[in-house]
Amino acid sequence: MDISLLLSMTDRVTALGTPSAMHPESWQLCAQVETWARGRGLVLGDPDTSPLGRARCERLAARVFPDADLAAVDLFARWLTWTLALDDAMDHPPLADSGSAVHALYDDLLRAMRRGHARPGARPLEAALVELWHATSRNMSRDWRRRFMLHLEAHRDGCAEEAVNRRIRHVPAEAEYPPLRRRACGPFLYDLVEPVLAVELPARLLRTPRWKTLADSVADVVAWSNDLASHDLESARGDVHDLPSVLGRAHGLDAAQAAQAVADRIADRLDQAWTAARRLPDMLDRLELTVAQRAAAAQVVKVLLDTPRAHMDWLAESGRYVSDSPPGTLRLDALASLR
Repeated sequence: MDISLLLSMTDRVTALGTPSAMHPESWQLCAQVETWARGRGLVLGDPDTSPLGRARCERLAARVFPDADLAAVDLFARWLTWTLALDDAMDHPPLADSGSAVHALYDDLLRAMRRGHARPGARPLEAALVELWHATSRNMSRDWRRRFMLHLEAHRDGCAEEAVNRRIRHVPAEAEYPPLRRRACGPFLYDLVEPVLAVELPARLLRTPRWKTLADSVADVVAWSNDLASHDLESARGDVHDLPSVLGRAHGLDAAQAAQAVADRIADRLDQAWTAARRLPDMLDRLELTVAQRAAAAQVVKVLLDTPRAHMDWLAESGRYVSDSPPGTLRLDALASLR
């Protein structure tokens, strides 16, 4: 599988028809984010020799937020880099097949956030997280900070469940997979839309079924698109936590049929996201939101609806899911952050 199927969808799915814009100052981000990642020990050696180094997170940030303040986009790119570094660690022993190891790592991370500083000699993942949290949370309310922490805990639980599944060789059932994938695919990243835009959404809006449909649909589209891009690499190491594998097993599909089934589901989920978004104005009226709250909601909705195409465009230019370097080539990846 490759992303050509995803790119072909941009011609037949209206919601994907417009190419994502790029932040006009994106050229500055590459050096800034790479310098930060190296300085924090998340990327070591030649960036082209590791999936994290090849990811080009700043390109995704610049596409998701083409009009935002450059410093805020830079912060989001750093969060993406940290998240992918954590994801790389989760894909390899000792975390890949041990739920208790995942919980132990996350215990260290969450304690550091609550304490406000990393331990002396802490692994890079911990130290970088505390730095990012300080920079992000200082202007956000207690409710937002609590929501973000809850989504980190959901991510921990999703990754731990995946680790157990790998150990016992359990392939998630079709109905079981979407919520599991949603938890394991960085749900806290979507909370970051608000600090990047310097807004905050009221809790009563976020609790409505219509908002949840919009947010979950976008998260699923991004996760399932990622599944198509990463399927070959995951399959090679025996990992079945991707939608093509789940649908292939559930319905007896070959690789091409499974990929097409995923594409069809992505199109359906996008339609659900846009339908929910079109129905939001009536809900905003019923909730009696202020003018400022309605404007904030409109900004966040635009980013959410633009994200699937931005993500697909990023997949086309990122080297994260290409094969690793040939044997004998220096390869230093995010596992270094656990040593």
